[in-house]
Amino acid sequence: MQHSFSTLLRDGQDYMKLWPEAKELGSYFAEPRVIAATKFGLKVMPALAVVSTTLMVQVNGSTYLPQALAIGGFFLSLPFQGVLWLGHRSNQVLPPALRHWYRDIHAKMAAHGCSLKAAKAYPKYRELAELLKTAFSELDRVFRKDLLSQ
Repeated sequence: MQHSFSTLLRDGQDYMKLWPEAKELGSYFAEPRVIAATKFGLKVMPALAVVSTTLMVQVNGSTYLPQALAIGGFFLSLPFQGVLWLGHRSNQVLPPALRHWYRDIHAKMAAHGCSLKAAKAYPKYRELAELLKTAFSELDRVFRKDLLSQ
């Protein structure tokens, strides 16, 4: 399924907010690292783009304006690449092993009385993020550790 650029950006921003901030997930998924790098890039890259473009034009003169703008554009594009990756990832269907893990977590949480949406037959990473966010916000540490040790 193809998604538009604006849809991927919106999905990426939503997924970045949805993914639980849990250290335990860092060794299993790339999302925590990508989210941290993207948040850092959103804070730092605009200033770096302005400084690098300005310095390049001041040092080399206005004849280097195209190259300076290209470098500034490159720095500005880095956080967008992270958001786009997150948007694309959020819409991917889970591979079979993660799908099984998703169903196990969903069943255990339902057995503990958590209020959940119905489990999907082919969940996406977005549904996994929702489930994990619920698990990390509502369940105690021992149960969460048990979920990740499978």
